[in-house]
Amino acid sequence: MTEPARLMLTTNIAAVTGVTERDADAFRHLGIRCVADLILHLPMRYEHELAEQTIAEMTRQAKAVGGGDLTLSVCGEVVRVRSVPGRGRRRVEATVQDDTAAVRLTWFNMPWLADRLRPGLTVRVTGRATQHRDLLQMVNPRWEVVDTTDSTPAKRPERYRPVYPASDDLPSWKIERAVGAVLDEVLASLQDHLHEQYRASRAIPDLADAYRMMHRPADADEPLRARRRLALDELLLLQLGVMLKRRHRRLTLRAPALKHSAAIDRRIVARFPFELTPSQRTVIDDIAADLTTATPMNRLLQGDVGAGKTVVALYGMLMAVAAGHQAAIMAPTELLAEQHGESIGRMLQGADVTTAVLTGSLTAVQRRGLLERLEAGEIDLLIGTHALLTEHVRFKSLALAVIDEQHRFGVHQRATIRSKGHDPVTMPHTLVMTATPIPRTLSLTVFGDLDVSTIRGLPPGRRPVKTTVCDLADADAVYRDMARRLGDGEQAYIVVPVIDESDLGLTDVHSHLDALARGHLRGRSLAPLHGRLSRDERDETMGRFRDGDIDALVATTVIEVGVDVPNASMMVIEHAQRFGLAQLHQLRGRVARATRKSTCVLLADASTPDAAARLDAIASTTDGFVIAEKDLEIRGPGEVFGARQSGIAPFRVAVLPGDLELLQLARRDAIEWVRENPNLAGDRDALLRQRLLKAHGKALGLGDVA
Repeated sequence: MTEPARLMLTTNIAAVTGVTERDADAFRHLGIRCVADLILHLPMRYEHELAEQTIAEMTRQAKAVGGGDLTLSVCGEVVRVRSVPGRGRRRVEATVQDDTAAVRLTWFNMPWLADRLRPGLTVRVTGRATQHRDLLQMVNPRWEVVDTTDSTPAKRPERYRPVYPASDDLPSWKIERAVGAVLDEVLASLQDHLHEQYRASRAIPDLADAYRMMHRPADADEPLRARRRLALDELLLLQLGVMLKRRHRRLTLRAPALKHSAAIDRRIVARFPFELTPSQRTVIDDIAADLTTATPMNRLLQGDVGAGKTVVALYGMLMAVAAGHQAAIMAPTELLAEQHGESIGRMLQGADVTTAVLTGSLTAVQRRGLLERLEAGEIDLLIGTHALLTEHVRFKSLALAVIDEQHRFGVHQRATIRSKGHDPVTMPHTLVMTATPIPRTLSLTVFGDLDVSTIRGLPPGRRPVKTTVCDLADADAVYRDMARRLGDGEQAYIVVPVIDESDLGLTDVHSHLDALARGHLRGRSLAPLHGRLSRDERDETMGRFRDGDIDALVATTVIEVGVDVPNASMMVIEHAQRFGLAQLHQLRGRVARATRKSTCVLLADASTPDAAARLDAIASTTDGFVIAEKDLEIRGPGEVFGARQSGIAPFRVAVLPGDLELLQLARRDAIEWVRENPNLAGDRDALLRQRLLKAHGKALGLGDVA
């Protein structure tokens, strides 16, 4: 007789006992393709099922909790079944009794039960029980036929029943059954990658026991202990990867060590049209200190919208030029690259510094000439989009790469621009900037290998934007106010979610511009601005808007970053509930660019809790750091730090910011671990190294590190 095949983590889900081919398809739709996926599919909650008891005992318990819910189990005989028609909610009712009392059972939309449940059957029923007057009731309980040939059938014990994320085709109980079929055999062969001494020091169970506690807990405390172990696992693996990468960069890679002196500082600062704030000065000192060493700088510069990050970055770029090297700044859009080119060009007017802008809009001849000059060292500062990443872009001596709006670029793109050095171990210093502040929690995760500098506050003269949320029905009053302000010489932005009219009923650029031109803003100069316009068309429109020839722009989020028109003092965002918190904050940063009192009006239909939470948050504060934390709470870390872009797998168990304390513990432990065993060498850490490379090796580029 052939022995059954040994279960392995890679065993196909269709081979699990009790899983039909139809079930296997449903499992695959939930992302469960093998036994490992099944074990990793953790319960979302637990139901406390009390031990099986008589119906009279169950009735007393229900009375004791004052009509509240209890998950109970009873065994009895079916004495009555009937099917009750209703308006769209056909129900089946049954009465089950034992020697002590009776319970009424009700199932909705399961008409087939009337044929399956027959008087005379002995059944075990489990579910939520409530007391209604003197009668005990259970709605949609689970049930099974009891074998009456067994004179003493085993009573169901008290337990914590796992409830799994499920689907219409695959209910939780089927997942529970499949887990039960594999759990013991799989866990018996599961190796732990964390050594015993570490587990003891952190009071965590071994890996196999943690999964047993999650899927088959003995008490209410076990899932909490197991969850702590599994969450620490996820956070520790990521922190180990980050620390290995950080150590590799600091010990084995080199960057040009730039000169810095009081004279260089005076020459650079003299180029700025305003006095630096104390916060800007502090950050510049951080950057200058990094750039004077041969250890590659890897710094994150965060500051709110309009905080003056570009000037700080320019200081570092001019340090590179003063030392005879080149610098580059990469922006996510052509519009922002062009804005950087113009603002940097104004500050360097008359200086012996050559700048150029590289975008996809250049002709082949223009591009070829620019690249030849760049490789020859005739261009000091290069400003561009992701076009900077192509292999044809070669520098003579790139000392500093600045990446603006870092959340638009993934880790691979950041790595590509860093590879523009002379050889495999020489790389430029790197400064990444964001106007979307990184919550403290996330700065320790995917950005954990970066040093962080923060510009707090706004430059002198800037005033915060007043933000109000209005219902879509209030649009007429909002646009009447805009017409009045335009009449007083102010300018405005009107942001809409789409360019063209669609079946979604969203406000679009063209229809809205026409409606406003015929209605509330009749007689005013209006113009569209969106990503489908050519560079020349955008340049012309923005130029006329800056010059005051256009009163209001009807635009998409193409204006989210880099647009700076001091006279624009009002913004209206249509269908604001469709935008993320960080995006709304970025958009409203386009107004209040000068001393004039500015307003941002969010026209929205906050019909979901998340939308209402976002709108309340954006209206309650202008502090980008507070907004970043709120965004993290509402959307979760996967969306906020761009898990898809970063390549970092989203956490299955750890939840941020709730697990911040655990994250900090993981970070401390990872630092100590890498200090003691820099490459995770040796037998003790061999499995840890293997699982780390599988989890994060590709995303963090650990091939040459661990």
